[in-house]
Parts: sequence; structure tokens; C-alpha cells
Amino acid sequence: AGMFQKVRVNLKWISSELIEQNGIRDLFNDTNGLVVPGGFDSRGIEGMIETAKYARENEIPYFGLCLGMQIMVIEYTRNKLGLRNANSLEMSESTEDPVISLMDDQEGLHSTGGTMRLGSYACKLKLGTLTSKAYGVDIVNERHRHRYEFNNAYREELEKYGLIASGTSPDDSLVEVMEVHGHPFMLGSQFHPEFGSRPERPHPLFREFIRVAKNTPTEGDQQYLFDQKNL
Repeated sequence: AGMFQKVRVNLKWISSELIEQNGIRDLFNDTNGLVVPGGFDSRGIEGMIETAKYARENEIPYFGLCLGMQIMVIEYTRNKLGLRNANSLEMSESTEDPVISLMDDQEGLHSTGGTMRLGSYACKLKLGTLTSKAYGVDIVNERHRHRYEFNNAYREELEKYGLIASGTSPDDSLVEVMEVHGHPFMLGSQFHPEFGSRPERPHPLFREFIRVAKNTPTEGDQQYLFDQKNL
């Protein structure tokens, strides 16, 4: 995606556990964009949520991959809807507001082996969204690897507050992509777009993320994500 947009991508790895311990402070002053990747378990989760909050409030491009989308949803539910205890059932089985929950066919299963949603599935894109503009088509197929999914019980209320389901399963039962309306780029995908990205054929969502991020100013003198010299 960097080559496609004619920029060099300089990655700055940050442990979300350090954010939990020390706060964000000036960690992102020289950052053009933030990616929260996939993962499992509760390690570093609150640091990731603080990262999503910082990106939303400061209009820094944010791209959430699988767990990264769920983090974005949790943060938005807590701070925009005011449901301060919102969480994922994966992180807290006793949460009052399980905005991320098990898929219906996973309920009651105790063994996780072989129960994940794996492989390629169709995704229907909502016309006029950042997501649909990035792809330029109405239906895409993307690869999945997860057990937990957005809880549709919160969908209508979140959309009222600007968190839009911009990609769903063809029958509209599963939310696959969410984005924050009015933000330059705050988008999360339940699937893994990195699985389908190649050096000569970067994924459309990565291309769009890099395009927006390279035009995002930073407070620091050095830009950690991009260097437009020596391409």
C-alpha cells in the first residue's frame, strides 16, 4: 500500500500494556495513522481502547483488524453512548453491555477447537460509505478467523451516534465492517484484509488507509509512519 501511494511506511511498534501503565502522553505526536491488529484474550485491551479513543478524538486515521474493530466498537459504546461497562464477552463474561458477543452458533460451546469462523465469506457494502468507496464494488469476499462478533442489539443505537455498519453479511445478520461517520478514516473490519494483500496488489482498505494517513499532519518533527524521501 505504501508503494501504491508512493510513500515509505515507517512502523513504530507500541505495546498497549505500556499505555495501560503510563498513559498515551506524547506517544502519538509524530504518528500519521494507527493500526490495531487482531489477537485474543484480554492482555493490553484497555490500552488498545485508549488508543482508539485518542484516534477518534484527534482525528488520526485508525484501522482496526478483527480484534481492532471490536476495540473500536467497545470504545465508542463506552464514550459516545455512555455505557461505561461495555465490553466483549471474551474479555468479561459478566459485562452488563456485551457489545461484542459469541456468534449464535457458538453459544453453549465450551471447546474452542474447530469452532471459529474460518475462511472466505461474502460481504455486502453500504453505498456511499468510506468502505464502499475504497472497494469500488458492492460485494466482496474476505477471509475470517474469529469466534466473537458485533452484537446487533446495539446496532441501531450506535448508528444513531455515528458508528455505521458499512459492511454486513449478505443477509444483514452479521456486521463485517464498521466506520465512524465524519472521521477522516476510522474503520474496523471483522475479517483480516491483510490475508488478501500483496506487494503488487495491496488491499483496497490498506490503500485507502495509507492515502488518508499520508496527508495527516503530525505534531512532531519526524513522521514515523511515512517518509516521502528516498522512495
